[in-house]
Amino acid sequence: MAGSEGPNASSPTQQPPKKYDTTIFLSGPTQSDLQRNAELEKFLIDSGLYESTDEAAKRVEVLGRIDRIVKDWVKQLTSQRGYTDQMVEDANAVIFTFGSYCLGVHGPGADIDTLCVGPSYVNREEDFFIILHDMLAEMEEVTELQPVPDAHVPVMKFKLRGISIDLLYASISLLVVPEDLDISHESVLFDVDEQTVRSLNGCRVADQILKLVPNVEHFRTTLRCLKFWAKRRGVYSNVTGFLGGVNWAILVARICQLYPNAIPSMLVSRFFRVYTQWRWPNPVTLCSIEENELGFPTWDPRKNPRDRFHHMPIITPAYPSMNSSYNVSISTLRVMTEQFHHGNRICEDIELNKTQWSALFEPHLFFEAYKNYLQVDIVAADSDDLLAWKGWVESRFRQLTLKIERDTNGMLQCHPYPKEYVDTSKPCPHCAFFMGLQRKEGVRGQEGQQFDIRGTVDEFRQEINMYMFWKPGMDIYVCHVRRKQLPPFVFPDGYKRPRLLRHASQQDERNDEDAVGSGSGSAERHIKRKIDSKTEDVGPIKRVKQTAISPPRTESVSPSKNAGRSGGTPDISFSNGNRLECRATGDADKNSDVRLPVRQLESEKDSVGDMRVVEDVMHESITRNECTSMLVSEFPRVRNEVKPSQEGCTVKQSEQLEKPLSWNELVVPCAVSFSESKETLA
Repeated sequence: MAGSEGPNASSPTQQPPKKYDTTIFLSGPTQSDLQRNAELEKFLIDSGLYESTDEAAKRVEVLGRIDRIVKDWVKQLTSQRGYTDQMVEDANAVIFTFGSYCLGVHGPGADIDTLCVGPSYVNREEDFFIILHDMLAEMEEVTELQPVPDAHVPVMKFKLRGISIDLLYASISLLVVPEDLDISHESVLFDVDEQTVRSLNGCRVADQILKLVPNVEHFRTTLRCLKFWAKRRGVYSNVTGFLGGVNWAILVARICQLYPNAIPSMLVSRFFRVYTQWRWPNPVTLCSIEENELGFPTWDPRKNPRDRFHHMPIITPAYPSMNSSYNVSISTLRVMTEQFHHGNRICEDIELNKTQWSALFEPHLFFEAYKNYLQVDIVAADSDDLLAWKGWVESRFRQLTLKIERDTNGMLQCHPYPKEYVDTSKPCPHCAFFMGLQRKEGVRGQEGQQFDIRGTVDEFRQEINMYMFWKPGMDIYVCHVRRKQLPPFVFPDGYKRPRLLRHASQQDERNDEDAVGSGSGSAERHIKRKIDSKTEDVGPIKRVKQTAISPPRTESVSPSKNAGRSGGTPDISFSNGNRLECRATGDADKNSDVRLPVRQLESEKDSVGDMRVVEDVMHESITRNECTSMLVSEFPRVRNEVKPSQEGCTVKQSEQLEKPLSWNELVVPCAVSFSESKETLA
């Protein structure tokens, strides 16, 4: 078996690296750097980022078991297809590892990315996703088996003896796969399709990264540190539009190339220093992009028009070179840039001995960073259905960000958070994702503008409902919630802690930003606003006619269209196309304390002096008529069939969610929507 011990059983330090053009900074560590490095390594160990010897041995055993399974599978298929006894005896498949396990930066409980390379007569569609899938399903040691054949890189996910495995398959143009196959050689790409190239690419990229860094151990420690930081700050997720493991590995490897004599503590600091100044979309590359006679397309914005629209190109070093970060959007790039600046400020303080390494890894307070959120609730009839349904919705969540950017011309910025939350009080399997929303900074809205994204959400719903493995009970809901309405289950202790507002240092450089003050003996810092001389006299907020800046909906939602597959008719009525009324079809959750009816919001809008809503009307005290609101579409019930065995756990909207999704609650009054407040939490 290849790849069961380290990076595919080959020593990365024994092979000479490829040549690359770069500016080299040859300075080495000082005594202070060595001290900080020792402190950093101790912090990583104390944080539990290294697995135990027993767990490492268990991973080796599991990989050996997978290797035996795929070898038996290929021999069985060879025999069934009438090949000679000699061919059956020689039939073989090889397991390679890639990702964090191959790079040597995996931690306790991490999954193992594996690739099965098989002969040309064993295909992916039937042999891998049907025959091998059925073999695995019959094994007691295999749990949570989930095939994802339609992914950009088709994968089979499962747990073997409690270890999470992501298994890919590549069929190469050989009748017999040698046990010592060199996957880094370009001959493995001969006469294969693009899906196979993408499947092979993970192993080939990991192999090249380890060859291209000047010091593998320093690279591994730095990457382990930066991955931990990215997860704590909420920017580790390729599927959501941030960066995944290979992206962070390439970014760190580039810093290692620039500073070949630096130790990890220096590399971490230089990482933030370099990428806060990086001029995207200039690409990050570890070596020159090579062409090949095999003719596979490589990343080249001069030849490929689509490559010109990539926001944060991070190019893989193995042929064919691809942009590994094509999922990054304008909104997610903005979030990552802010986090790079945050990390750079902390590292500067560490170098000045003003703070410790622990400050760099403080979690991002996502639910205190915005005033408006989208809540995406996902429900299913049982846990197995939820696993598959959640995976599908999460894989499409990035599209919601792109559609909102498109339909608001980039004026409404999104921050999808790559973490799921579970409401344990709900009777059915359930999870929720959240997205922070704010108007684009530095741009003032026109009088009476609003963001109407009901049509955008409805389009997203229609794409979600195309899931080919849908089962009764699978459902999804989207609603708009303000910060004060966030459900308790998103907070670690089940309740909101007192908010301590601080401004980010980069905002202090702007002339028109808010100043932060603190009173003695107070747990909160009070916000002071600079008031424009033209708007010093602030009276009650006038209600102005709202006009949408998003493309208008071509047709209104009708009860017949909302019925969907279930055949039910949501009890929603419209008055003159403007006022939305909803008569609830189920009992509302009377115990919910996170709902804020529109009548209450309107009354608060007129009470400018009320301290309860002072933070909501801060912007209006500056610009009376420049206000922006958002109209968010309720997901119409399209599927609400319930399995007979689930009668006690029916998928009703009013029972599944923290609050019923009525149209009235999804309409946010103008005067209490997005404000110009630049509240940022370190």
